[in-house]
Amino acid sequence: MCQLLGMNANTPTNVMFSFTGLATRAQEHKDGFGIGFFEDRGVRLFVDAQSARSSPVAALIKTWPIRSSQVIAHIRKATQGQVALENTHPFQRELWGRYWVMAHNGNLVDFHPRLHGAFRPVGDTDSERAFCWLMQELAKSHASVPSVEELSRTLAELCPRLHRHGTFNMLLSNGQALWAHCSTHLHWVVREHPFRPVSLKDEDLRVDFAQHTTPHDRVALVATEPLTRDEAWTAMRPGELRVFVEGLPRPV
Repeated sequence: MCQLLGMNANTPTNVMFSFTGLATRAQEHKDGFGIGFFEDRGVRLFVDAQSARSSPVAALIKTWPIRSSQVIAHIRKATQGQVALENTHPFQRELWGRYWVMAHNGNLVDFHPRLHGAFRPVGDTDSERAFCWLMQELAKSHASVPSVEELSRTLAELCPRLHRHGTFNMLLSNGQALWAHCSTHLHWVVREHPFRPVSLKDEDLRVDFAQHTTPHDRVALVATEPLTRDEAWTAMRPGELRVFVEGLPRPV
């Protein structure tokens, strides 16, 4: 299946160390990749149907000075839908005047919901159908822009309905928070003061975050599998939904 990476921070932060660790795993997940990162209310979204290990878009991203407080990245191993640009994650939609970005790891069986014109998939993946359905149901549940807490409660009601169709590991953000739902494999870690050196598991790369941060910085990372070998990642439980705000996890 695919691999996910999400970041939520209390200040715009460079995500390239973690993205490098994720891209290394594209050897086995070579059917496309993408990364979306928020800048204020805007989103930069880069996707490619090539592997992150060989894509010129991935090479560009590794040199891009990305600083964001909300990031979602994905490397794809196709289960539904051909290997094509329109089927690469993350996907993006607008709701209540805000951009929403989602990536999914898993396989939803016999999931063909009725979707109205505002939210329709462009590609042919179960993942994009699930995203469109979530956006549709959120729009039906709230007449105006809800708070993060209200959104979390609604997502806690909706995600189990997707989970019943198969594996639904998901990262979702609207630029205000990062929501993570676990069906099988998701892990999270918080980096905060005092920062220390950290090494990637899959790449010979080590960074001393104390040299690049302030005592006030705080970053939460969510990944399918832990990206580093010397941090205490927490495994999420099947069926668990968490929301990350300002670099801190909040149970839902």
